[in-house]
Amino acid sequence: MGCVLILAAAAGAAAVVLALRLWLVLHSRVVVPRESVSLMAVAGSGGHTTELLRLLGHLSAAYSPRHYVIADTDQISARKIHAFELGRADRDPSGMVPQYFLHRIPRSREVRQSWLSTVATTLHSACLSLPLTYVLCNGPGTCVPICAAAVLLGVLGVKRVTVVYVESLCRVEHLSLTGRILRPFADYFLVQWPALKRKYPTSVYLGRIV
Repeated sequence: MGCVLILAAAAGAAAVVLALRLWLVLHSRVVVPRESVSLMAVAGSGGHTTELLRLLGHLSAAYSPRHYVIADTDQISARKIHAFELGRADRDPSGMVPQYFLHRIPRSREVRQSWLSTVATTLHSACLSLPLTYVLCNGPGTCVPICAAAVLLGVLGVKRVTVVYVESLCRVEHLSLTGRILRPFADYFLVQWPALKRKYPTSVYLGRIV
């Protein structure tokens, strides 16, 4: 009986420490020098990738290198990203070769991903997040393990990665499922319609940005 109580107390203490660490990570803000910004952008099928590339088109060259994450079966997004980066390079007067990388992870709804393989995907995402400063995403389910990995790195004290979530323009009055999942964990949660800002006062509303 004594051993059980000791184990229960230890488990409770560990849970409290992890909860406190998570709270500190989610409520802290880190200012990063712009010359050292590296970015991961999580693309999705259909309009998600189009909106994401519009967002990236407004960012300066300081956000480099850019790491793109797509589902392993998403060939359309891969072509759009390559075309976007080549077009950006053509418009760059310096003539520098664009610094970007493409990473692929499983798409869970296509392969019926088990909980065990989900853990593996999250760990893989954590490895991808190690050199990063920011994670930018706008709704595809692929971004959930990426953002979970980014938060996990902060909880473990490995690295602070800032998660920026931009809700899709098509979400006027209700958040997407991904938005509802990630809203408590995103450092900056942006919406593009005033109705969502009224519904979620802690969100950031800058008007339509895509």
